[in-house]
Amino acid sequence: MGAGALDEPPDGLIGGYTGGSVTVRMLMIVFSSIALYNALELIILLFLTFQSYSGLYFWTMFISTVFGVIPHSVGYILEFFALAPLWLSLVISTIGFYAMVPGQSVVLYSRLHLVVQSRRVLRFVMWLIIIDSILLLVPTTVLTFSTAFVRTIPYIRGYNVMERLQLAWFCAQEFVISGVYIVETVRLLRLMPNKDHRRTKIMYELLTINAVIILLDVALLLVEYIGYYSLQTTLKPLVYSIKLKLEFAVLGKLVSLVQTQRSQPTSLEDEYPNFVDPSQITTDVTHAAPMEHGHDRSRRSRPWNVISMESLPSSEQRIRPSTKSRRSSDAENHA
Repeated sequence: MGAGALDEPPDGLIGGYTGGSVTVRMLMIVFSSIALYNALELIILLFLTFQSYSGLYFWTMFISTVFGVIPHSVGYILEFFALAPLWLSLVISTIGFYAMVPGQSVVLYSRLHLVVQSRRVLRFVMWLIIIDSILLLVPTTVLTFSTAFVRTIPYIRGYNVMERLQLAWFCAQEFVISGVYIVETVRLLRLMPNKDHRRTKIMYELLTINAVIILLDVALLLVEYIGYYSLQTTLKPLVYSIKLKLEFAVLGKLVSLVQTQRSQPTSLEDEYPNFVDPSQITTDVTHAAPMEHGHDRSRRSRPWNVISMESLPSSEQRIRPSTKSRRSSDAENHA
C-alpha cells in the first residue's frame, strides 16, 4: 500500500462509510448479523452446557461473547452507517475489541494445560498474552481516537500502520498458541499405541479444528491487507464468533481424551492416558461442583487454570470409579 493511502483515514472511520458499493454495505450487514446470531447462540450454549458458572474458561468465553463480539459488531454498524455519535460508536467498538481479541487468546490459554504439562510453556503463553495486550491495545486506542477527532497526518499514518500491525500481531499470537496445540498433539499421537483408534481419531479432529482456526485468521489478514477496512472490521467479529463456537468442539474433544473409560481400571495409572497428568483434570477452570461439608481442605488449593470434570455437562462426564470405591469392592470380594 502506498504512502498516500497511509495518509488517508480508513473509509468509514470518520463520517460513516462513504463508499458507493452496495455489495460492501450488504456484506457488512450480513457479517454483523451472523456474528450477532452466533453470539446469542453462544450465550445460550454456555448456560446450557456448564453446570456451574465460574472459572477462567467459562468467564473468558462469556466475556469474549457478551462484551466482545456483540459490542464490536454493534459499534461498527453504528459507526459505518452513522447511526450514533462517533465517540459513542468508537467507545462501544473499542470495548468490544478489548474483550474479543485478547479474550480469544485467553480462552485458548485456559485449556492449553490439557495437552501441555510444561509450566515453562504455560507461563510463556500467559505472559505473551499480557505483554502483547498492553503493547498493542493502548497505542491503538490512542491513535484511533486521535485519528477520529484530531485528524492530523501523523496520527492518521500512525493509526493505519498500527491497525495493521496489531491485527497481524494478534493473529501471530494465536498462531503460536494453536501451533503449540498442534505440536503437542502430534507428539501425543506418536506416544499412543496404534490400537487406540478412538484417541487417535480425537487427536486428528483436534488438529483439524486448530487448522481451521488458523485459516480463519489468515482470511482476516488477507482482507485487511487488500485494503477493505470496512469489510475487515465487520468480518472480524464473525470470525471470532466462529472461533469461539469451535471452542466447544475443542473442549469436548480434549475432555474425551482425559476422561477415564467406563471399563474396569486396574490401578490409578490405568484410568488415564500415560501422557495426562491426573491432578490436572480434577481442578477448576469451569468451576467444580459445590464442595460438600467435610471435604479435605487441600481441594481448595487447586490451580486456577484447569478444567473440572464436575462442571461439564452430564453428557460429557464419565464416572470414574474412585479409589475408595475400589477398595470397598476389594474388601467385599475378600470377605
